[in-house]
Amino acid sequence: MHNALPLGLLAFWFGMVMAAGRYPAPYDWRYITLSSLVYPDRNPHGYLWARAGLVLCGVMGLHWMVRATRTAERTGAAHWPPGACALALGFLCMASCGLLPEWLFSTGKVHDLLALAAFLGICAGVVHATFKAVAGGRRWRALPDPSRLGARLRAGLIAGFPLTPIFVAALAQAYLAAALPTLPWVNLSWRARGVPVYLSFALWEWVSCALFSVYLLALSGTSARAAR
Repeated sequence: MHNALPLGLLAFWFGMVMAAGRYPAPYDWRYITLSSLVYPDRNPHGYLWARAGLVLCGVMGLHWMVRATRTAERTGAAHWPPGACALALGFLCMASCGLLPEWLFSTGKVHDLLALAAFLGICAGVVHATFKAVAGGRRWRALPDPSRLGARLRAGLIAGFPLTPIFVAALAQAYLAAALPTLPWVNLSWRARGVPVYLSFALWEWVSCALFSVYLLALSGTSARAAR
């Protein structure tokens, strides 16, 4: 159980690296989104690597979440807290997004909807679980400051930090919509037109993936120590 999530994250990043290496054009992660690696029409020789990474990460993450929650229940913890439910839903949607072919559905947007649900579920789950882990840790309870508000504020800042690139990406998109309304969706043409990389949605998407991976690894380690 303890190695399930790290192995799933390793599969995700390995699958994405392999898919990027088989992308039709030289893959520039700063200007090409993650979704471009997943679709067969955009990445015909590498999309299976990307989807395999999504499926394995989703399955291993769901396995970790179920086992960790059952272990917590045996110690008297609440039955399926909101953070665990959100993470489980996110991992389930991630696996479904990579596993289910689009021809099974009447709309070609089903993968986009599943990807959005996976992203939102993992975001909400990581933030909630991190807040509970930090605010309930012994180190915070032992602080000399008797005020719980200060400890909860610090826990909130730590838990909310992975949302920073999402917030920056939203600001960048709002600015581009106002300043450059005719600019197409992020692609390599942005680089040729001199659009600053810090305005690229693709950059912040990959930064978000990296941050959430780090936080998930930390949560995995926390659950492993709690199970001992």
